[in-house]
Amino acid sequence: MYKLLKQEGRAKRGEFHTVHGVIQTPVFMNVGTAAAIKGAVSTEDLEQIKTQVELSNTYHLHVRPGDETVKKMGGLHKFMSWDKPILTDSGGFQVFSLASLRKIKEEGVYFNSHVDGRRIFMGPEESMRIQSNLASTIAMAFDECPSSKADRKYVQDSVDRTTRWLERCRKEMIRLNGMEDTINRNQLLFAINQGAVFEDIRRDHAKRIAEMELDGYAVGGLAVGESHEEMYHILEETVPCLPADKPTYLMGVGTPANILEGVERGVDFFDCVYPTRNGRHGHLYTNHGKINLFNAKYELDGRPIEEGCRCPACRRYSRAYIRHLLKAKEMLGMRLCVLHNLYFYNTMMEEIRDALDAGNFAVYKRRKLEGMSMGQESQDI
Repeated sequence: MYKLLKQEGRAKRGEFHTVHGVIQTPVFMNVGTAAAIKGAVSTEDLEQIKTQVELSNTYHLHVRPGDETVKKMGGLHKFMSWDKPILTDSGGFQVFSLASLRKIKEEGVYFNSHVDGRRIFMGPEESMRIQSNLASTIAMAFDECPSSKADRKYVQDSVDRTTRWLERCRKEMIRLNGMEDTINRNQLLFAINQGAVFEDIRRDHAKRIAEMELDGYAVGGLAVGESHEEMYHILEETVPCLPADKPTYLMGVGTPANILEGVERGVDFFDCVYPTRNGRHGHLYTNHGKINLFNAKYELDGRPIEEGCRCPACRRYSRAYIRHLLKAKEMLGMRLCVLHNLYFYNTMMEEIRDALDAGNFAVYKRRKLEGMSMGQESQDI
């Protein structure tokens, strides 16, 4: 399933074989919450900008259009006309982000829908059934993401419950994958490590879930309020306790610098809304730092977003034109910016893989960080 091709320190270069194709790692998963990348990005666009994996949100698709609807349409791949791997998160992060609308119990979590207020229950079995209906390549186990500010007792109790939920997820997935009407009977299951910023809880939980021999392992509950230094320290303490022969996924992270630091600490999979969210606001990533196209100095700038970039925006359009589109609130402006940012991220991952193949990741990382920091705009994000 996962083939470790090369290592440089803790950094891993691998291949992950799935029923929907081989994923070259390290990889950045492009986030399409409701089965679409925000910013009017099509499936054809995803293919053009080197996307390997698309990520969709279990909770949002359960609420709308409904996972039963997606199953009737032949699963998420057919529904969105995408034949490469898809990862679905479990809905667990919404337990954290919709704190004012939820109540956590041993059997699962009671929500009020953010769309229409209706009462929703989701537990481990429900999450697995929804994700089975979606027929994603990789399903995430249902967990709770405790706040980085939560006290030790709450975090320990939460992690213990997440471990019990994981066992229920595993049993339910085995059952679902054995059913004749299941669309993807080769669906994979990733566990999620939690523990806030308590390194001993993190290590203990990593060891406990590693014993279950699942298809992959994620580190969750980071980039939710703790400092970058705390996040990197937790990774240094946690990742070595997870199986080296399985992919490691750092959930919801992050900036290009976060990704480079994560790769150095042994992470294979990343996802984050930054490139799409920032792109929709005219904030763009380049090899010379971030730029904000709303700045007046780009009004007459005939250059592409970045010289030499081969994304659909840079191949044809100027900074001045895209800035005009953004200021005129034309959707094309957002679309071009999102395409550029995702292309930048996907290309950076390609460069990381090439550097690991060549055995010079440390040199690449230093040069990449230096380049991006030297051109940083003072007025940027």
